[in-house]
Amino acid sequence: MKFEHCIRCTICVENCPVFSVEPKFPGPKQAGPDAQRFRMDGEVSVDSWVLFCSQCKRCETVCPYGVDVSEIILKAQIKYVEEHGRSIANYMFANTYNIGILASAFAPIVNKIINTHLVKNIMRVIGISTYIPFPRYHAFTLSKGRRKVGKASKKVVFFYGCYLNFNRPDIGRKIRSILVSMGLEVITPHQVCCGLPALGNGDLDSARRFANKNAGILVHYINRGYDVVYACTSCGLTLVRDYPGIMALPDGKKISENTYNVHEYILNLMEEGYVNPEFGPIDMRIAYHIPCHLRSLGIGYPAARLFEMVPDLQYQVLDDNCCGLSGTYGFKEKNKEVSVKLGKLATLPILEYAPDAIASDCGACRMQLGGLTGISTIDPSEIIFRSLNMSLSAYGGKKNMSAGGQDDKGDD
Repeated sequence: MKFEHCIRCTICVENCPVFSVEPKFPGPKQAGPDAQRFRMDGEVSVDSWVLFCSQCKRCETVCPYGVDVSEIILKAQIKYVEEHGRSIANYMFANTYNIGILASAFAPIVNKIINTHLVKNIMRVIGISTYIPFPRYHAFTLSKGRRKVGKASKKVVFFYGCYLNFNRPDIGRKIRSILVSMGLEVITPHQVCCGLPALGNGDLDSARRFANKNAGILVHYINRGYDVVYACTSCGLTLVRDYPGIMALPDGKKISENTYNVHEYILNLMEEGYVNPEFGPIDMRIAYHIPCHLRSLGIGYPAARLFEMVPDLQYQVLDDNCCGLSGTYGFKEKNKEVSVKLGKLATLPILEYAPDAIASDCGACRMQLGGLTGISTIDPSEIIFRSLNMSLSAYGGKKNMSAGGQDDKGDD
């Protein structure tokens, strides 16, 4: 809904993470609907504080009238950046996909130098924060290898996103193996960044270019009866909301209507009676941090429902706090203080619970919370993979990969 539908109840302000720690940010109500009443075409933006918004979308989740608060703010952010210029950090983060291609091609060298003092000092000079380790890159990305695995009547396209492709392809292969074990044919076609990093760094044109490339690929398969599944909740939110929304893709609605969270999709298969997996016991204590973008999708917490089926698994759902990293937001030096404050707030219930590992559907959340606590992190799909007692070699993966899972800070 448009800004005119805002009734100024301030519930969005009460739920805004950034507002709670950054006095310079007036909150989503004023930065969004209130300020929008005074923004005029042709006038230069002056409200630089709008850039403090991390686009966590908690404001939209709680709005009783369904006002698109974060989208209103996002458009104001894009306008401000276009008028006042992009920083080096903005340019780099808008092109994380291209950087990923280059870094993965030289992964052994990049991984040796990326967390050295020299490189970190250079990063800080150009506006990139270094308070948590940078993720490692892998030469054998998810985009390499077999495009099609399995053969079945039900077929899915796996939209894996940049993080699983360049930084954690091992998780991506485990997810693909889980899907094949559920009796699915899985296609991992050539794909590019979903466009969210570009969108969040004020480059709507680049975001649309990425989105249009993906749309052509995804619609091709959707028209042939395939469903689209994603693991990264931010990528999923972009496909479901932003493609038909702010990016206004002609086929955005079709993509949105045929796209599912991977755990949501597995639950649907089970409810249909298509598959009846046997989950083995896992003796672990998990703190399950819910990403803000999973909340925003409005599909509940599908992974938690699967956790309930795993014998001996202890877990606690933690959905009160934003991790603070918010993708590229916390990697900007100017947002470091806000990001760290929010991250430390999110770690308090985790440390109190004293888990063996932190689970989260979002790679950025895992990097932030693992970096701030020193506790190992794990993707929910790795828990499912381990519970099913699977081996990647049986489902088209690399034979030397185990079901044990690596930490998000680790290496292959």
